Amino acid sequence: MLRTHTCGELRASDINKEVSLCGWVQRVRNKGGMVWVDLRDRYGITQLIFEEGKTEAALLAEAGKLGREFVVKASGTVIERVAKNDKMPTGDIEIKVAALEVLNAAKIPPFLIEDETDGGDELRMKYRYLDLRRNPVRENLVLRHKMGQETRRYLDAQHFIEVETPVLIKSTPEGARDFVVPSRVNPGEFYALPQSPQTFKQLLMVSGFDRYFQIVKCFRDEDLRADRQPEFTQIDCEMSFVTQEDILNTFEGLVRHLFKAVKGIDLKEFPRMSYNDAMRYYGSDKPDTRFEMKFVELKSPQGERVISQNNPDLVSGKDFPVFDAAEAVIGIVVKGCAEYTRKQLDELTEYVKRPQIGAKGLIYARYNADGSIKSSVDKFYSEEDLKKWASAMNAQPGDLMLILPGEADKARKQLNELRLRVGSDLGLRDKNTYSTLWVLDFPLLEFDEESGRWHAMHHPFTSPKPDDMALLDTNPGAVRANAYDCVINGVEVGGGSIRIHDRATQQLMFKYLGFSEEEAQKQFGFLMEAFEYGAPPHGGIAFGFDRLCSLFGGADSIRDFIAFPKNNSGRDVMIDSPSTIDSKQLEELSIAVSLKK
Repeated sequence: MLRTHTCGELRASDINKEVSLCGWVQRVRNKGGMVWVDLRDRYGITQLIFEEGKTEAALLAEAGKLGREFVVKASGTVIERVAKNDKMPTGDIEIKVAALEVLNAAKIPPFLIEDETDGGDELRMKYRYLDLRRNPVRENLVLRHKMGQETRRYLDAQHFIEVETPVLIKSTPEGARDFVVPSRVNPGEFYALPQSPQTFKQLLMVSGFDRYFQIVKCFRDEDLRADRQPEFTQIDCEMSFVTQEDILNTFEGLVRHLFKAVKGIDLKEFPRMSYNDAMRYYGSDKPDTRFEMKFVELKSPQGERVISQNNPDLVSGKDFPVFDAAEAVIGIVVKGCAEYTRKQLDELTEYVKRPQIGAKGLIYARYNADGSIKSSVDKFYSEEDLKKWASAMNAQPGDLMLILPGEADKARKQLNELRLRVGSDLGLRDKNTYSTLWVLDFPLLEFDEESGRWHAMHHPFTSPKPDDMALLDTNPGAVRANAYDCVINGVEVGGGSIRIHDRATQQLMFKYLGFSEEEAQKQFGFLMEAFEYGAPPHGGIAFGFDRLCSLFGGADSIRDFIAFPKNNSGRDVMIDSPSTIDSKQLEELSIAVSLKK
């Protein structure tokens, strides 16, 4: 090899050794009489020292012929560094260079290859191969590597087998849009790239591979955001002869193993919450439970459980039409914040009125330290009325009550956004604190107004709770799924279900989802036929690997943990993709395309 050591390896114990290092020039400092060069590779930085004019290497450095990002080989002696640097592992030594070879010159990079760079997102993505030289980006990929290794180690110890499933598969109408691939040898026919290996992992269970996993690429042609990419990676798993409890225990074990092995953190046992409670108390099926701030209903939707039998409604009948007309009036208590200024409250009001949230306004009540309560609706409610609110909400002197009225589901979602905003403002969403949760008992089906039919909330292969099967005919919206999500810090990192494993139930599910028998047979006949050859009870889960990595790395975006990500428009600006292709290729694929500029 060209080098004897890496740039992060040498220590004081190596003094007087003759060594050769290879790497990229981080910076050159010519102080007159001495030249220093910081040499970098992925392992670290080592300082090189040249005695001015005494060697050919020094003359090269002095002449300005050694620029940033040049690739060089430096040979010399390890010596003790006079001005030690305790902020770097190699800070006790430097290399007195006897010979320097430029392996490749470099143009001046378009942005600084430093931890804190002057390059914007688009520029760094265009030159992603340079961005990957920076420590923070490289460390993200090292973290991803460790996560993958530890995942395999844990699952192998649990007797899972890693199996690769096909990438060119059949397009299906459920879920997000498919990326489609034309077949040249079958004109007019198309493959699809998998949104998930769902049917294949179920077929592996039919095949007797009772514990399968795969760290697998998946593809979805959907609108993008910070935690989405058109191609992403998931830890995909399936097990046979198991109950929901078995799966929760096994994969809670995986998450706890990753935290311990990668971050040195011992997680407590994961609490569990029903979907209905998550929506009622947090307005989200992935609540951030790092802080409390649960919802309290001052007016409950008709037919739902009320605050108490004595006080079913604490806000109506006071000539305040906003509350009178609302299906629900729901609030949160912000501890110790009664002294919020009018400006702060106006900012929160404008926040919830943003189109993305859609509230019409915000009601507040300050429970002052002296025991008095002042609100934005004092014209309609007496202090006695407000104290009933405070009692119901368990507010104490010094607290602030924030309240939203409206249609129950919408008000809960709006209040969830407000809760998260307030939690962030108060520093309650520390990225170094981890709060885990299993959310259970999701609805099996959700009604889509646009298409006028029921859709599977997870996917069509999810099993209903046995106790709810009879409700499919009378009240399909009340049927619970044998499904579960793993939530960490308000992020859904994984989800799965116990699957349907017999043909009759699967056919019934397709019927309720609006499939004709012919459509179901055309799309999924292979799976239903497989169920007739002795399919075991089975279930599984898939974790968003990119999301897990970003969570472990304390970042909001998954792009920082993908070597070559796409931008928010789904483009790879480095290689300029997607792009047009030659008309001859289109001809061979039997595709006619009309391009309008």
